[in-house]
Amino acid sequence: MKFFLVAILFFPFFLFSQSVKVQVLGIAQDGGFPHAGCKKECCFSHLQHPEARKMVSCLGLKNEASNTAWMFEATPDFKFQQAILLEDKFNLKGIFLTHAHIGHYTGLMHLGREVMGAKQVPVFAMPRMVDFLKNNGPWSQLVSLENIVLQPLAANSPVALEEGITVTPILVPHRDEFSETVGYWVKGPNKQFLFIPDIDKWEKWDEDLINWLQKVDYAFLDATFFENKEVPGRDMSEIPHPFVVETMQKLENIPPSEKDKVYFIHFNHTNPVLQENSDARKLILKNGFHYAEEGMVFGL
Repeated sequence: MKFFLVAILFFPFFLFSQSVKVQVLGIAQDGGFPHAGCKKECCFSHLQHPEARKMVSCLGLKNEASNTAWMFEATPDFKFQQAILLEDKFNLKGIFLTHAHIGHYTGLMHLGREVMGAKQVPVFAMPRMVDFLKNNGPWSQLVSLENIVLQPLAANSPVALEEGITVTPILVPHRDEFSETVGYWVKGPNKQFLFIPDIDKWEKWDEDLINWLQKVDYAFLDATFFENKEVPGRDMSEIPHPFVVETMQKLENIPPSEKDKVYFIHFNHTNPVLQENSDARKLILKNGFHYAEEGMVFGL
């Protein structure tokens, strides 16, 4: 009888601890895949094949015990990603933004009176990002009409979403023309993940990526470009990101169990990792890492 009572008391916590999940809703760079204006083979051959298209990088967090969900980024593909995450049964409790580049916040437009006419959706962002949204149209109208409610964040200060779920913004160096840039450290009841879709170079960060991998169970890391000279005619120093080959080299001596945590994400349309059966994909797997794919779900 004593065991039975303990089991009854423990069972709700067990269900909760198994119900929190992170879902990959998009994997491409801000312009998506295929990319506007690209007439090269990497995109052109996919224009007539909707099944090959990839949405802009976005993660969803959901708790199946409470039917609550949160989104990390409001991308141009928001209407699709929101529908996939919510499944007509989850309630969207908030959106976390990393920075003010177009692939990461412009999906907020769907919350306005022209589309959803949403009511007071919490939007979590750093102070400069908050000011950007408050003081620039059309985003300021979302604020004035209370389609969204801005929730200012502070670096390294965790936000408690529900019991056992916290989100902490981590500042990272990036092209901060209009806002700061952050990644997110998300802790669930059992596991945790790191999400850094944009960073200039790991060497510019005042944190140690290897130390972060030791803390978390999954790491979704910037993989915008696979290697240098990937975009002909563009000065790559103007659009700095850690090349996938650089990140793999930086992490080449860590244990296999640590490499297994890495999921590359945020692929530019030129990145060969987007191509099925590419040598780039094979090299990532050979070196013990992973590439994120839409539809992946991980327990937290």
